[in-house]
Amino acid sequence: MRTTDVIKKPSSLSFEVFPPKTDVGMQKLCGKNGVLEQLYTLRPDYISCTYGAGGTNIGKNLDVLDKIAQDGKATAVTHFTCIGNSREGIRQQLQNYLAHGINHMLALRGDLPAGWDGTHGDFHYASELVSFIRKEFGDQFTIAVAGSPEGHICCPSFEDDISFLKQKQDNGANYIMTQLCWDMDQFRRWMDAIRTAGITLPVDVGVMPILDQSATINMALSRNGCVMPRELTRMISKYWIFPNPFVKDSTDPDVLSKKIGFREEGIAYTVRQIRDFMDCGVNGIHLYTLNKFPEVELIASESGLL
Repeated sequence: MRTTDVIKKPSSLSFEVFPPKTDVGMQKLCGKNGVLEQLYTLRPDYISCTYGAGGTNIGKNLDVLDKIAQDGKATAVTHFTCIGNSREGIRQQLQNYLAHGINHMLALRGDLPAGWDGTHGDFHYASELVSFIRKEFGDQFTIAVAGSPEGHICCPSFEDDISFLKQKQDNGANYIMTQLCWDMDQFRRWMDAIRTAGITLPVDVGVMPILDQSATINMALSRNGCVMPRELTRMISKYWIFPNPFVKDSTDPDVLSKKIGFREEGIAYTVRQIRDFMDCGVNGIHLYTLNKFPEVELIASESGLL
């Protein structure tokens, strides 16, 4: 079933996984009784798979998607970026995805690798990629596009960002998958703004479970430039691991109890936010699993998504 049909129903549930770099990691994700098979028990509507900046680890990306497609328990959705991609290269890669039975994608510009000042490809924006795919492949692909509730950090203004999202819709996108956002007031403003701008696409909200201090800070600041609400910064301060949470071998005597306390409060925070998102009238929740299952199962259950 196409995700465009699924996402029209209320409370659709989907997951994001990433392709591990090692054989051990791949076995944990794709092997017998691995994370993917555990995620299927939650009956997700689709599972998306990322790949690294500049197209790194794209082979593992296809391996993971093959597993999802062959298992037939959820629709497989690939991430696909403009980074380092020529028109002909994109055409060949997408034809290969179709040959593997994968016809759903999240079309992105992509995060620029360190030191790059552009995509180093034929397309500079996701809107161009969407237009090209529609021209070359018609309706063979269902295309999701990214939405940035706080505005993309590379965009000159919030208003410009919304106009670019409208262009993605006009070029043939099917639905929106949002970037990370913890500021609920801003999210509500964004929902109002995109509807006022004539953007009618269904909205699937990307949610990262708050489980680890360093991962939370890194995700917010390194790529997304997210506002961190007072409640979230209070949690980080309360369980701060000295000298800082990025040090691997911390000398903090309470490091273990702090990690456990932060994880427990972080799960509760994530559950509350998912409920807030659903109250905003979004079409679905797209949980970043971080290739974990127990925490994702707990969050999905406690928030009512199951």
